[in-house]
Amino acid sequence: MSDKTVTINPATEQPLAKYGLLSETEARNAVDKAHNAFLLWKKTTFKERAACLHKLADLITERGDEITALMVKEMGKVAAQGQQEVALCASICRYSADNGEAFLQDENRVYEGGNAIITYQPIGVILGIQPWNFPLYQVIRYSAANIMAGNTTVLKHAKNVFGMAEMIQALYEEAGFPKYVYQSLLTDGKTASALIKHDKVRGVTFTGSDQVGKSVAETAAGLAKKTVLELGSNDAFVVLGDADIDTAVEACVQGRIINNGETCVAAKRFIVVNEVYDAFRAKFIAAFKNLTMGDPAHEGTDIGPMAREDLRDKLHEQVQNSIAKGAKLVLGGEIPQQTGWYYPVTILEEITPGMPAYDDELFGPVASFIRAQNDTHAMQIANDSRYGLGGGIFTTDKDKAIRLAKEEFDTGMVNINGYSLAQPNLPFGGVKDSGYGREHGGFGMKEFVNEKTIYIAQ
Repeated sequence: MSDKTVTINPATEQPLAKYGLLSETEARNAVDKAHNAFLLWKKTTFKERAACLHKLADLITERGDEITALMVKEMGKVAAQGQQEVALCASICRYSADNGEAFLQDENRVYEGGNAIITYQPIGVILGIQPWNFPLYQVIRYSAANIMAGNTTVLKHAKNVFGMAEMIQALYEEAGFPKYVYQSLLTDGKTASALIKHDKVRGVTFTGSDQVGKSVAETAAGLAKKTVLELGSNDAFVVLGDADIDTAVEACVQGRIINNGETCVAAKRFIVVNEVYDAFRAKFIAAFKNLTMGDPAHEGTDIGPMAREDLRDKLHEQVQNSIAKGAKLVLGGEIPQQTGWYYPVTILEEITPGMPAYDDELFGPVASFIRAQNDTHAMQIANDSRYGLGGGIFTTDKDKAIRLAKEEFDTGMVNINGYSLAQPNLPFGGVKDSGYGREHGGFGMKEFVNEKTIYIAQ
């Protein structure tokens, strides 16, 4: 162990725990152990792997209150949403266990001169570099799928959720997975970057900023190593002229403040056609004013603190820069004078290109309103972004919405008349600067396997 890091409760600004960071040598040794574990784990049956994953799901459910309490303390998650994250992670484990064999079973083909087998074989150690905002889910969503496929994995988690990192490793080991099949490495970004070059790391999955993600991809590509990237977004939720305004407002408010607004697939830009703009605006403002900001552990809290002081300050700077460039502040926009890294629900309108609220990702409870001339104009604005993770369409004409979602919306996911987070049986991922590759729905299991062809001559 070398340097130390301290986790801090964002609601109280009080220290929680101190952790030693692994040196690069210690981290490299951990990868070596993961590789040795892989040589045995890859020979286990799908049934054996599934049994461990079901046990992991049981433990996650049984420890739900403890896990949620740690999320609340380490990154300010509202407790009720922590319970939802726990339930989702248990479902991911069970879905992976119940469906992994079917997704990865051999396929028989015929070719001229013989028969062939297509087999999906694990490749080795997968390095995960994951953020703090969904501290259990971000880890489970990639590790469960890869471990079910027969790989082993090492995790570099965010420093402010090292308690969760340690808890996840303990859960994996208690569930019966052999030691070193899963490891949480308490290390910094520099060491994690060095691990990409380790010869036993065969793939890298990264969730975080597009700038850092592109650097990770560049390093890995130089070594011909595959990556999966989920790099955030500036999701547009489009309210068309024939939308049900009450439905749109309810979903859009939920989509903006979920997880204190610190969500890659949060609704961020609200593009509303002129004929319904005023009605949507009035009801959205009323709903935002009715939200309760406070202690995330308390029942009835809608918005807790932001996870770190620097994140709160960056968000405020983006808001102020947008105002300086002509955005109109409708609500919020002031850092409250209280303990904790809180930021109030905020609404900006008259948003135009060149403003952070238009061009960049605002990772917090800030809604950006953009007025569109008509439906066609609204879709043009929606796609006028370097990001392409998710988005939404509100209209009473579902056939039109499906057509727009298929043919017009340049994103990996689209909500129609609602707001949804990830689902275990559906692919999750984006396009453009939001990254590439998919997780969930069996797609994640095939990201890091060798699709091997075996030719059998007659």
